[in-house]
Amino acid sequence: MATQKQSRLSKSLFSRGLQCHKSLYLHKFHPELNNQLSNSQHGRLKSGNEVGELARQLFPGGILVPYENLSIPAQLELTSSLIDNGVKTIYEASFEYDGIFIKVDILHKGRGGWEIYEVKSSTAVKDVHLQDVALQYYVLDGLGLKISKVSMALINTSYIRQGDIDVDTLFSMANEKHEIVALQKSIKKQAYKLRKVLAGNEPKIDIGPQCNAPYECDFKDHCWQHIPENSVFSLSGRGINKFEYYRNNIVKLEDVPLEELNDRQAFQAQATLKKKKHFDKEAVQEFLDTLWYPLCHPDFETFNSPIPLFDETKPYQQVPFQYSLHIQHEEGSEPEHFEFLAEPGEDPRKKLLNKLLKEIPVGACVLAYNMSFEKRVLRDLAELVPRRARRINQINEDMRDLMQPFQSRAVYHWKMQGSYSIKAVLPALVPKLSYKGLEISDGGMAMDAYHQMCAMTGHAEIENISKALLSYCELDTLAMVKIIEILVERKGLRPL
Repeated sequence: MATQKQSRLSKSLFSRGLQCHKSLYLHKFHPELNNQLSNSQHGRLKSGNEVGELARQLFPGGILVPYENLSIPAQLELTSSLIDNGVKTIYEASFEYDGIFIKVDILHKGRGGWEIYEVKSSTAVKDVHLQDVALQYYVLDGLGLKISKVSMALINTSYIRQGDIDVDTLFSMANEKHEIVALQKSIKKQAYKLRKVLAGNEPKIDIGPQCNAPYECDFKDHCWQHIPENSVFSLSGRGINKFEYYRNNIVKLEDVPLEELNDRQAFQAQATLKKKKHFDKEAVQEFLDTLWYPLCHPDFETFNSPIPLFDETKPYQQVPFQYSLHIQHEEGSEPEHFEFLAEPGEDPRKKLLNKLLKEIPVGACVLAYNMSFEKRVLRDLAELVPRRARRINQINEDMRDLMQPFQSRAVYHWKMQGSYSIKAVLPALVPKLSYKGLEISDGGMAMDAYHQMCAMTGHAEIENISKALLSYCELDTLAMVKIIEILVERKGLRPL
C-alpha cells in the first residue's frame, strides 16, 4: 500500500490522473519510463512561468510563497501566517485539504472575500483549466475560506505592445465561479478515485485517445512500444476510428480493409505495402510551367511569445528572426545563397526586410514550401513598413508553392508515409540530403534555439547556436533547389 505521502495529490497530479490513471501511477512510481522533456516543452514551461510572474503586476505588492527550497509544511505554515497577519495578496499561496496540495497563482482579499486568479498562457478557457481551478476552489472551500470570485487571467491576442508591457491590457479576465461551483461534486469523486489509484497496483489501461488529449502523454513511447512501424495509426488524417480498429485487433497496416479507407488513406496504404512510387508527369509539367527565372527559394524561421517582445507585435505573433534564400538566375545555373540571422535581443524585422528586398530580384518567381506561412510573414512586414508594402505585395503575387505537387499526390514516395511536409519529401526524393544528424532539425527547435541564444551572454555559446541555426535554415532552401531538379529530371520533363 502507498503511504499517505505517496497518495497526496497536487494540481498537476490531479490533471494527469483525469487524463489517464495509468499515467498518474507511472509518473508517481516509475518516472524512469517517461519521455524526456523536449526543448520545446522546456520552452513552454519557461514561457508559462514568465507569464505567471508578469501577471502578479495585476495585483502589485503581494508576498510570494516560494516552492523551491521550502518544504510543503513550511509553505503551508507561511501561507497561514500571511493570512493571519492580514496580507491582502499572496502569490503561490499554498493549501492542503483532503490529501490535496495546491498552490494558487494569485490569491487576493477583496471586499466580498478571497478571490482566486489562475494565470494561463492560453487565449481561451479550456475544460482542463476549469478542472484545475475547480480543484483549488474545492481545497479552499473545504478549509473554510470564503471565496467570492474565481477568475482566469488569459492572454489577450488583440493587445499590441507599445513601450513597456501594459499588464491590464495584455491579460483578459474570465470569471468562472458559476462553472467552478458546478464541478465540486465531480472533483470530490475524482479525488477519491485518484487516491485509490495511488494506493493500489498499476492500472491495466490500454492505449486510447487519452494518450493524446488534452496533452500528449509523456509515457506514450512506453505504452505504445507494441505498435508496429506500419500500423493503422500510420495512416494520415482521420477518416476512420483508428482505435476502434485497434480494439478489434486490426493493428498491422496490411490487415486494414482498404475499401473502408478514404481515397488518401487507401493510396498511402497501398503505396506503403507495395513500396510504390507515383509520378504524374503531366501534372508535374503543368506545375513547372507556372514557374520562371530568376527562381528564388526563401524560408523564414520565426518565434512567437505570449508576452510580445517588441513594439508593434501581438501575443503569439510569428516574428521572423532568420531566413535562407537560394536564387537560380537561369536554368542550370549554380544557385546563389543568401542568409540572415538576427542579433540576439533586438527587433529583427526591419533589418531582415531591407536585406531580403535587396536580394530578391524584381519580377522574380518566388517558390516557397507551404507558401501560406511565408506570405503571412511578409504581410505582417508590409503592415510594419507600409512604404515597402507595394513591393512586398508583388513578391506575394509572384509566389508559388512547391508543396502543391506533393499535396495533390502528383508525386508520391512510399517513404513519405502519407505526409507532404518537406521533412518527409526531401529524404524520399534526395536520400543524400536529410535533416537527421542536424543539431536543429525543425522549426520548433529553431525557435527554442533562438530564445536560448537571446538569453546567453557567452560569445562561444551564441556562436555555436548561430551556426546550427544557419545550417538548418540553409538546408530548407537547398532542399527546394534539389527537389525542383528531381522534378525536372524525372522522365525527361521540359525545363522551366
